[in-house]
Amino acid sequence: MDAAGNISWAITATALVLLMTPGVAFFYGGLVKAKSVISMMMMSFGAIGLIAVLWILYGFSMSSVSDPGQFAGNPFADFGLVETAAGDGANVALLSVAYGATFAIITVALISGAIADRARFGPWLIFVGVFATIGYFPIAAWVWGGGWITHLGTTLFGADSGIAVIDYAGGTAVHINAGAAALALALVLGKRIGFHKGIQKPHNVPLTLLGAALLWFGWFGFNAGAEWLSGDMGNVGLIGINTLGAAAAGILGWILVEKLKDGRPTSVGAVSGLVAGLVAITPACANLTPGWALLLGALAGIACALAVELKYRMGFDDSLDVVGLHLVGGLLGTVYLGFFATGQGLFTGGDLRLLAVQVIASGECWSTRSSSRTSRASRSRRRSGSA
Repeated sequence: MDAAGNISWAITATALVLLMTPGVAFFYGGLVKAKSVISMMMMSFGAIGLIAVLWILYGFSMSSVSDPGQFAGNPFADFGLVETAAGDGANVALLSVAYGATFAIITVALISGAIADRARFGPWLIFVGVFATIGYFPIAAWVWGGGWITHLGTTLFGADSGIAVIDYAGGTAVHINAGAAALALALVLGKRIGFHKGIQKPHNVPLTLLGAALLWFGWFGFNAGAEWLSGDMGNVGLIGINTLGAAAAGILGWILVEKLKDGRPTSVGAVSGLVAGLVAITPACANLTPGWALLLGALAGIACALAVELKYRMGFDDSLDVVGLHLVGGLLGTVYLGFFATGQGLFTGGDLRLLAVQVIASGECWSTRSSSRTSRASRSRRRSGSA
């Protein structure tokens, strides 16, 4: 593809990913009580406003490092993008910055579903700013910006090993990260009054279906968008078919579980399976053949449908199943690559080394970040008086 074509696809992909956050707003908005729908949707739009500003001011600077040992980049290295905007190739560079911003935005917006019906907008925005600064921006540097996860395979197995963590579009940095934060917030804020199975009755299922449709539409920019950086769009066909297939298989996997457990599938279950398949394929979209992608989507639909029941058994109130969908789906998709990544997985021509780095990367993004956020969120709750 020529330069003009690359730029056209890049701005299109950026717009697609940005559209996903209003999609999240609709998806979550339909699931909550009628009296909560506006506040629920505003949490997503608030994330757009604050995260976009922080990303331009210092988030982009923090999202890349020159030394794998660094926690994050210097937030003042290019404060407000002054140097980027004045440098050679600013047109493409700034477009890349905008594309990255949409990932930061959607990651934070996803978390809001865990605290539906029991968090106020002001404390939410405080959390958004803190989480982005010490949660998302550094992990983006770890995974995509030259940090320790980028170099984990080289560190463990040597420069000639050819082993590197695979996370094409955000299984660790987006979904595991958001799911771990959602679990921490759910634990800190506690349960809603009368928390029990069946407490969450969707007030507007068509609104949720619309949100899911927007998410699936935007996810093609989410997964295939970064191909413009390669210059030749060499994997966009594979990424596209895997994004389609895994989501479709996720629908079937989830409604199968509902049929076996409850006697009938539901529309909310179908779109939840759709999201589960999309989450799982996110890190793996460029590194699986279509058949393995279908299997991953089906497994994600099944696993996430079962995982959403854990909150009742384990006693945490994750209102809209962010943990069950994004943490579980992100972990599944990331670790699955260790078994089935094309030419590298344990069962597709590789060995245990890729599986090892996938497990380490996903486990670190979950355990360390989740436990530290629980402590910080608890302190923030006491200061802000959030419900």
